[in-house]
Amino acid sequence: MRLSAMGDVAMTVPVLRAFVKEYPDVKLTVISRPFFKPFFDGIPNLEFFAFDEKERHKGFPGLLRLYKDVKKFKIDAFADLHNVLRSKVVSLLFALSGKKRATVDKGRDGKKELTRAEKKIFRQLPTMFERHAKVFEELGFSLDLSNPEFPEKAKLGEDILEIIGNQNQKLIGIAPFAQYNSKVYPIDLMMEVISKLAEDQSNKILLFGGGKKEIEILDSLSKPFENVINMAVKIKFQQELQLISNLDVMLSMDSGNAHIAAMLGVKVVTLWGATHPYAGFLPFNQSLNNALTADRNQYPKLPTSVYGNKIVEGYEDAMRTISSKDVIAKMEEQFSK
Repeated sequence: MRLSAMGDVAMTVPVLRAFVKEYPDVKLTVISRPFFKPFFDGIPNLEFFAFDEKERHKGFPGLLRLYKDVKKFKIDAFADLHNVLRSKVVSLLFALSGKKRATVDKGRDGKKELTRAEKKIFRQLPTMFERHAKVFEELGFSLDLSNPEFPEKAKLGEDILEIIGNQNQKLIGIAPFAQYNSKVYPIDLMMEVISKLAEDQSNKILLFGGGKKEIEILDSLSKPFENVINMAVKIKFQQELQLISNLDVMLSMDSGNAHIAAMLGVKVVTLWGATHPYAGFLPFNQSLNNALTADRNQYPKLPTSVYGNKIVEGYEDAMRTISSKDVIAKMEEQFSK
């Protein structure tokens, strides 16, 4: 299996953890980009194979090499959790060699019904975790996702502790960005959320993001407060995972950060604009009550797309219908649980 976006990869982790728990004698080989290897560290009976999309495994000849490389692991079955052209080619090669294969059903028809402007069918679709589990079921491995096990909180190194300081404070993560603007909570409202949470000196607020423009915004959000820290560029990706595993709660858009926190067993509050958790992307093991969505009475065409990449005129301010007071209340509610 090979996946692309960070959130897509993170969503496979809880399912694979459930697999190795139920089938400890079965070996898994995960094929993905080298960057994502830390997601799978510590999972027993799982070997990671790095997909080299730029050189060795580039193009169709590269996919043939990928098939030959992976075949050395004595694969008995191939689970395609991505369902794109490249993964389909490798899956087909395994099928032609007599191996079992199964491919994830992304439920495209249901998602079209959910996001279309006219004759919308507004209903909960199967989650991606259920869809991934279905793939393994087709290969003969039924999975129970109802009692998940998560990795222990990582021990933070001195370099991270030096940045975040006092360990007696509650650690609140905030990831205010997403791939598309239609999924990003307005910065002025986010500042209201941060300002209110920062009033409590027992809170330490850690901001996550990347890219030059994002870093500048994160700096502006953190600058007025002693207990708000912009973590962008300060630590490496693996350290970021370690830090996220120690959070008490994560506030995120519909983005990869939500799925990373969830795969590590952290409570997640998510904010949804053009998209909606009914499409199947609610973070793993999280309550729908922790997903705050834009007002569909004011914006009846919501959700307008599965990924937030569709621009609908007049819907630019949909996320402003999620009040900062509601976000703050939902965050504070997590500490009373």
